[in-house]
Amino acid sequence: MYINIEEPTRRISPDAVRVWRLSNFIMEAIVFLVICALLFAGNHFGWWQWVTWLLWGAIGISLLSSFYSVWFEPAWLQKTWRYEIDEEYIQLQHGRFNTHHTLIPMAKVEYVTTNQGPFLRKYDLYDLTIGTVTSSHKIPAIPKEQALALRAQIGVLAKIKDSDEEMDVAP
Repeated sequence: MYINIEEPTRRISPDAVRVWRLSNFIMEAIVFLVICALLFAGNHFGWWQWVTWLLWGAIGISLLSSFYSVWFEPAWLQKTWRYEIDEEYIQLQHGRFNTHHTLIPMAKVEYVTTNQGPFLRKYDLYDLTIGTVTSSHKIPAIPKEQALALRAQIGVLAKIKDSDEEMDVAP
């Protein structure tokens, strides 16, 4: 009763690394600036000494976190993300040590959307979101032509009506 399903082989765009590095850098810079502002306020207003020590510790942790999330994590994610789409299933796989392998039956797919933020737009990439009754799943950083083709393919295979079409309602 077991089904032999091949491992997913399609990869996300290599430009995803640049997008994730840029967005992670901005987020880490904001966190670092907030901690530095609190440290300045603590010194200026004479807060307790232990608060200042905690803020210095937070700066150290923030620097380590930014080093990891800007240099290692984006390349790691891009190398480990795989997906495959066929007539019966959508397969998503990511992670190296803790591998997440998701299998979505086409019959359960209710909607498919493409999303593009400012950083993704710069590199002409899209995130593809696949929704079921109970959850939604995202395939990140796919090139534009491929994302639009996948959205159409999943829509046809899952028999999803286009949101632009008018629905026939019986009187």
